Amino acid sequence: MSLDNAPEEVKLAVDLIMLLEQHEIPAETVLAALEIVRQDFLRKREENTSR
Repeated sequence: MSLDNAPEEVKLAVDLIMLLEQHEIPAETVLAALEIVRQDFLRKREENTSR
């Protein structure tokens, strides 16, 4: 299956999964870090929409 026509978020997710798996980062560490990233981007989105 090719990612050429996949949405950008799918391509990014695949890239992130590959990167994290290559570095053998424990799942709990990945999930905790992703939650921090999620909260940061939610905050940034909120700041950008309130301008």
